[in-house]
Amino acid sequence: MAQLAAVAGAVGAALLLLARDRLMIVGGLALLAFAEAGLVADLSDQRISPKLLALGAVGVVGMAIGAAVFVRWPMLVTPVVLAAAPFRPPVSFGSEHRFYIGVVSAGQLGRLLPLYGVLGAAALALAWHAFRGRAVYPVPFVVSVPASAFLGLAAVSLLWTEDLPAGENVLAYFVLPFAIIVGVVARAPYPPWMTRVLAIIGVALATLFAVVGIVQAATHELWFFSPSVEVGNAYSSFFRVTSLFRDPGLYARHVILGIAILVVAVLYRKLSPFIALPLVALLFVGVWFSYSQSSMAALFVVTLALAIVAGTRSLRIAASLTALVVLLAATAFVLVSVQDHSARRATSDRSRRIEVTLKVVRDHPLVGVGIGSQPLASQRRSEQGGSTNRFVSHTAPLTIAADLGLLGLAAYLALLAGAAALIRRVYRLDAPLGLGLGAVLLALFVHSLSYSSGFFEDPITWFVLGTASSFLLARASMTAHAEILET
Repeated sequence: MAQLAAVAGAVGAALLLLARDRLMIVGGLALLAFAEAGLVADLSDQRISPKLLALGAVGVVGMAIGAAVFVRWPMLVTPVVLAAAPFRPPVSFGSEHRFYIGVVSAGQLGRLLPLYGVLGAAALALAWHAFRGRAVYPVPFVVSVPASAFLGLAAVSLLWTEDLPAGENVLAYFVLPFAIIVGVVARAPYPPWMTRVLAIIGVALATLFAVVGIVQAATHELWFFSPSVEVGNAYSSFFRVTSLFRDPGLYARHVILGIAILVVAVLYRKLSPFIALPLVALLFVGVWFSYSQSSMAALFVVTLALAIVAGTRSLRIAASLTALVVLLAATAFVLVSVQDHSARRATSDRSRRIEVTLKVVRDHPLVGVGIGSQPLASQRRSEQGGSTNRFVSHTAPLTIAADLGLLGLAAYLALLAGAAALIRRVYRLDAPLGLGLGAVLLALFVHSLSYSSGFFEDPITWFVLGTASSFLLARASMTAHAEILET
């Protein structure tokens, strides 16, 4: 069942992203719904019960109500998707709960349930518009073709994955839902006020996360269960916070996105520095208490890139000199650390993870070991024991190469190139929007180079692609309408 669902998901994602007519839209959404149902059913392994049926009915009713709202006001799709994207309520499902739904044991965070509900409602609204004959605009091919190739290969790799449960998990909760993000957001209206609203939501979310993180730092109390962080805090001289996320790195990643938005707004005089600077200071304090080196690196790279692209001549020179000094200092620090300690200790054990993951790539160079299998495959090739969590590569391109082989890596690079070309088109038409989207995507990319949760497992990555496509489709529609009026 899982393999059939994976193939259906691959075809459904391609149809949704490449659709040029309403039949392809409806067919793609139907196949994705079938794939999701099959994968979730296989993962849960729950028998049909009255409680389960009641919960399903409540979910369908909720999505139907949301779909009615989106049908009436389709311009709400994009901001609501963004607002729901980061949240993971500590909710679980199963027969151990009286009403089948309850709080996760030990207060652990759950799945992206708000986002899944919003995407379900948005997909129903899109299908309704397609049935009613609304014009269907294709997602720009520069991103839809490589995205379809990458998502399709990721889905069908479930046929040969070495870790079927992990592969089903990634496919059901990340890959296929994120294909829907691009499909529905790209085809949502993009009115003139949308850019401002999205910026406000992005900064508001980052501020919320930072305030929660600062409160946790002040009280030395995590709000959600995170075993590795709690153990680390118990044996270290500093206290790392997670805010509303499962670990400090993921939390800090979302906060630096807000900083990037504020910097762009100041550079283009969309926001007064007297308002932006206190907010940036607050967000930076929040990032600081995460003690996330990968997030700090991403923040540095993004700030440098923004200064070079949109800054004055003196700012560009200062940024370039600062980058050179930091690069030399970092190189010297690494060389000294390697001389004094082993490479494994100097890189916080990541050199060992990379080394063993390279063995996986060498053994399965063409199509990899299948989606989600890199940690298990690395563990099997290591002489050391331990859980699979100790073998996550912490490097997105390397994980993709191990999971999907050289074909997957090629699709990954093609999608990166397509995303860059897409955002460049936006930048030519609306510089603040294009630079803002580019800064967010750059931050996510840099962060994924040294973090366990990769570039494509973050919904914001796909949201950026959908938003850029939506803006370009709206501009194309306006241009075509103007040409018709002129004739």
